[in-house]
Amino acid sequence: MQVDQPLISVVIPVFNGSAYIKNCLDGIFSQSYDRLEVIVVDDGSTDATAAIAGSYPVKLIQQKNKGVSAARNLGIHNATGQYIHFMDADDRINKDFYANLLAPIMLHGADISCGGMVNEKSKELTHSFKKVSVHTSIQKKLQVTYAGRIGYVWRYLFCSDFIRSNALTFPEGRIIEDLVFSMEAIFLSKKLVTAPNALYTYVDTSSGHVASKTEAQLKKQEEDAVFAREFRDRLARDNNFKIPGVNQGRIRYRLWRALNKVRGVSS
Repeated sequence: MQVDQPLISVVIPVFNGSAYIKNCLDGIFSQSYDRLEVIVVDDGSTDATAAIAGSYPVKLIQQKNKGVSAARNLGIHNATGQYIHFMDADDRINKDFYANLLAPIMLHGADISCGGMVNEKSKELTHSFKKVSVHTSIQKKLQVTYAGRIGYVWRYLFCSDFIRSNALTFPEGRIIEDLVFSMEAIFLSKKLVTAPNALYTYVDTSSGHVASKTEAQLKKQEEDAVFAREFRDRLARDNNFKIPGVNQGRIRYRLWRALNKVRGVSS
């Protein structure tokens, strides 16, 4: 174990994830960087999730079902590492993911490190980086991350002190919570770095069929889409910056795509 290196807290919210939590944890515990505090927040699962997670050297926290945001917030509260990463239980990371995220954030004293991602279904590599770059202006930070359009929080490694000093939390009771958290964090960060060869694979384990949703669920999804969009636009308007790559039609479409994924923890 690299005891002289900083500890990374990995927060994994999960609800009824017995089918994939083992693969997730196997990937984490085979990382080349092993100074990891793995926090599994079991959000009221009724399957074998807790038993499987408990067989690994993790900090297992169980709560009544409150949704992904509440689970992540509880993870933040219990994290003791100098850095925090949020991972979804059905996704995967490459072997050097944490090593490659950590190196540039430490070297440049940044608040956030941003890696690349790939969608398992499309095999499309999204915003991978060829070299480390350092950004301090809001326009450049948004340009390299496309956070206003691709808000997934698991692309980032955050400095724990930065999260806590800015009282950053996920909006509870909402979906598309990633976009709200990521946008605010990137806006508040003094320095953001890009991390080559840190690759996160996004796995969509949901059916994604709108027809399977109830009218109440669809209404709630629309309300949350509006909430996320208005938060993003208000932040930009109040602070006089533009969001690269976003127009109302495209962001609405992408928000709706995000709405149809059950992301590890039920809302």
